[in-house]
Amino acid sequence: MYRFLLTPRWWGINVFVLLAIPFCIYMGSWQLGRFEDRVDTHRDAEEQVASDQQEAPRPLDRLLPVTKATSGKQTTATGRYDEQLLVPDRTLDGEPGHYVLTLLRTDTGKALPVVRGWLPGDPDPAKAPPVPTGEVTVTGALQASETPGNNGVSARGGLPDGQTAAISAASLVNLVPYDVYDAWVTLNRGDAGMKAVPASAPGGTGLDLKAFQNLGYTAEWFAFVGFVIFMWFRLLRREVELARDAEIGLLPDGEQEQEPDAASERSGSPSAV
Repeated sequence: MYRFLLTPRWWGINVFVLLAIPFCIYMGSWQLGRFEDRVDTHRDAEEQVASDQQEAPRPLDRLLPVTKATSGKQTTATGRYDEQLLVPDRTLDGEPGHYVLTLLRTDTGKALPVVRGWLPGDPDPAKAPPVPTGEVTVTGALQASETPGNNGVSARGGLPDGQTAAISAASLVNLVPYDVYDAWVTLNRGDAGMKAVPASAPGGTGLDLKAFQNLGYTAEWFAFVGFVIFMWFRLLRREVELARDAEIGLLPDGEQEQEPDAASERSGSPSAV
């Protein structure tokens, strides 16, 4: 009954199955490994951010430009606060609110964006703490410029005066008449009673869309394994049923219609003339 497994057709099917299953398992395991690597990188980055808070702050110029190695490092800068902006659509501890961003004019002539803290609710310049006067020294975690549309950063335009969607030199240079550092600092302690904004891990180290794509591909490859096995058993069952039907004389309809004519030809009946 199972002699059909030795036919060329079934040799091809069996070889395909024997190659497809380990290939799918390998690809699924590889994608799972990529996801696990991203999880480990994310965990290491968060631990590094916490560790950086215990380090002594270093001057800003020694940490620029911002890289994965310097992002989150403690830095210090001295200057005078200038223009203040509000950054809407920022959530802290699950509560919607906004950042209070003030530009610190340094001796270099450039301004350093400083997030002095977070406030709940919609941005309102009247409720924002006033800008401190005189020379100040700030200490906080160094952060890379944000990219609109990534990591929850809003990309919407048309904001009211005094607001910016992203904290980046590219966005701020159009709002102030002086150069801006391609970096920003979040204070370790919120100024004027505001909540401090925690430092975030460097870009490319979090559980982003790519990480969950790896997880999705993992599920797809292992699903292919199950599909290949299912289809092989389904084809096998069909062939076995056809073989059993042939043994008891139950042939498919097309073959049954041709059987009488074949018998007539063998018997020499008029139908064959």
